[in-house]
Amino acid sequence: MSGRPDSDLTPDTQTSPDTAEDTPETTEDAPERAPEDAPEDLSEADDEHDDEHEDEHEDEYDDDLLDEQARRARWAAVGTGSVLALAGTAAALLRVSGTAPALVPVAYACGAAVCALAAVLGARGRTRRALWAAVAGVMIMALGDQFD
Repeated sequence: MSGRPDSDLTPDTQTSPDTAEDTPETTEDAPERAPEDAPEDLSEADDEHDDEHEDEHEDEYDDDLLDEQARRARWAAVGTGSVLALAGTAAALLRVSGTAPALVPVAYACGAAVCALAAVLGARGRTRRALWAAVAGVMIMALGDQFD
């Protein structure tokens, strides 16, 4: 059996041991029983053979899907880290030329460096670490904003 619900025997051909002993069956009204391990017809045997090939194709599809999702996660980490690094660098450059305390542009620059590290980690496939590095970089930049 392939595990699909439609491959089970129909309810009218299944008998429980209790009902089989209680009701005497004659050969005229008793349904003909097939051997336990033989398929009922040739199409069921073909279905089992097709299921094996479908499982192989599903495994390949799952692998392709996982590869595609991993690729998207890497690109998202690279893009996010790069954009945040550019924003932190721009904020640091704007604050250096202003009258802000020195700690403000330093915090923005450090946050931008951590976000750049997140982009590098994302490019190398370390998406979870890249996410945490991007969060840390944004938090460092938020400290610079608080000091302002």
